[in-house]
Amino acid sequence: MKKLVNVQEIEGEGLTKLLGEKVTFFCLNYFYTGILIGVNDDCVLIEEPAIIYETGPFSNREWKDCQSLNIKELYIQKNAIESFGVIK
Repeated sequence: MKKLVNVQEIEGEGLTKLLGEKVTFFCLNYFYTGILIGVNDDCVLIEEPAIIYETGPFSNREWKDCQSLNIKELYIQKNAIESFGVIK
């Protein structure tokens, strides 16, 4: 059996590391993108939010169908997020 015996906590990883970046969130029902400006225990806050209805090829520079929500900010529940990252 192999066991992990050395666990190291690194500050500033995960969502906190991406503050100020344009982040894409793959959530349970929809995909969202925007500038990550807030993180707490329950949710994240993005500025200039948009919903991605169709990604198209990930090799393209732009999403195939990405529509602005025409609001300044949007909160996303962390328990709905499946994955996230700086994608496009």
